[in-house]
Amino acid sequence: MKNYIKLFAVSSLFVLGACSNDFLENEPYTEKVTENFYKTPKDAYEGVVAIYDILQREAYGGPLLISEQASDDCFGGYGIADAQADLEWDRFLYVSDKDMNKDTWKTLYQGIYRSNILLENLDKIDWGTDAALKTKYEAEARFLRAHFHFQLAKMFGDIVALDHTLDASELYSPRVAPEVTYALIAGDLKFAADNLGSDNYSQPGNPNYGHVTKWAAESYLARTFLFYTDYYKKADLAGVVSKTQAVAYINDAVNNSGHALVADFSHLWLAASLENFAGEDNTEMVWAVRFNGSGKGDWNLHEGNRFQVLIAPRGGAIGRYATGWGGATVNPKLYKAYGLGDTRRDATIINFAGEGLNFDAQAREQRQYTGYAWKKYCPITDAAGKAIVEVNGGNFQIDNYQDLAVIRFADVLLMAAELNLGTNDGFAQTCLDRVRDRAYKDQAHHLAVTKKVIMEERRLELALEGQRYFDLIRQGTTVAKAAIDNADTDPQFNVTFRPETLGWFPLPQSQIILSNGTMSQNAGW
Repeated sequence: MKNYIKLFAVSSLFVLGACSNDFLENEPYTEKVTENFYKTPKDAYEGVVAIYDILQREAYGGPLLISEQASDDCFGGYGIADAQADLEWDRFLYVSDKDMNKDTWKTLYQGIYRSNILLENLDKIDWGTDAALKTKYEAEARFLRAHFHFQLAKMFGDIVALDHTLDASELYSPRVAPEVTYALIAGDLKFAADNLGSDNYSQPGNPNYGHVTKWAAESYLARTFLFYTDYYKKADLAGVVSKTQAVAYINDAVNNSGHALVADFSHLWLAASLENFAGEDNTEMVWAVRFNGSGKGDWNLHEGNRFQVLIAPRGGAIGRYATGWGGATVNPKLYKAYGLGDTRRDATIINFAGEGLNFDAQAREQRQYTGYAWKKYCPITDAAGKAIVEVNGGNFQIDNYQDLAVIRFADVLLMAAELNLGTNDGFAQTCLDRVRDRAYKDQAHHLAVTKKVIMEERRLELALEGQRYFDLIRQGTTVAKAAIDNADTDPQFNVTFRPETLGWFPLPQSQIILSNGTMSQNAGW
């Protein structure tokens, strides 16, 4: 145990804060990180699982929810007596809770720490003749390390990039320039893309469903390339991946992955298509965070999707929709942005009045009620009006089970359209057309492919999936402000984006204090 405590103190104090008993008791895999643990491939597999476990904790209300509240598509929501932080994410304020982003910071650095622990111990294992398995685990760990870094970097800007566990002399490491962070991200993703297997895990019965693949890595490379080169006005991804390489990666994912669009958009979402749900292992899911309801009310486990209850209708089940906390109410502007005949609107958003549902906002104590809520990811009820998760013996707060899509094939197509603009416009047009043809269920709604058209298509296709805010800020603060600013006769819906923040969120004040002067607060906060 002494070895474990030393490792924790040296490697995690800076990013996680004090070493609490609760943290120690809830980290079963970290307790095994000693000099003599990593001996067999099975030990390495446990290390890989420990990294994936962090992904489930991102669903507590991290980048997905925060960025949607900050975007033009949602308000803060929740109940009239709930904490003010959700209103402050919506309104770009930083008043009531100076540590409002600490859980996101802590969780993502936990993921980086676990990734580095595994990577530093792979050479200690006797792999026998199975060197390929070592490469696979290294590629998965590096992909996940890149994911955690990117989640941090697109929220906070300059961060502390970590390609190893810290020793005592590095506890007060400063934040680094973005090109340093993105070079690490790009290198990790490139390694993953070049070394992961080419199987399509969404094929029925694939036991590796949920693990990252070559196609996920290629797609994630494109995502980071687009964000970095747009936001920082660079020609390549931190000198590691060129535009030509990024195009080759995303085109490979389009042409050779075996992934495809589900024929009907509504079939992707359980609440939108109860009878025709395509299932979570459908061909469109390039990579998703997996959940299940096996925890059965055990708050010490992290198997269920705790995000779903946050955005479900407040104050009790209504229609097919199970109850929740009413977070991130949907802006009517998003509902109205969909064109006539676009099937994505009613599969994405609950329109209470339009669906004949009498939602009494005052009785339910719903804050910032707009008449619209999330249909994507909303938990559902059975015919008797009881939450399915409770019918199955679980707790409606922590045992919801729907996976969260990180990369869908529709996103791959839209990234390919964007990256091929100007060099292969025909292919870019084809990729855009495929997405719109599915949305309208015909071929009569094509638009000439341009960057502006693609960005609006991303808004409609990927609404409420955590992409919109970052798509806005990568186009510049002027574009973000024009979209996000909201003036209303009801002041609770007034929002003013502040360009002086540069689009970044405030750092947790506790981390600034722990840094002993090496970190300062982001501009504008």
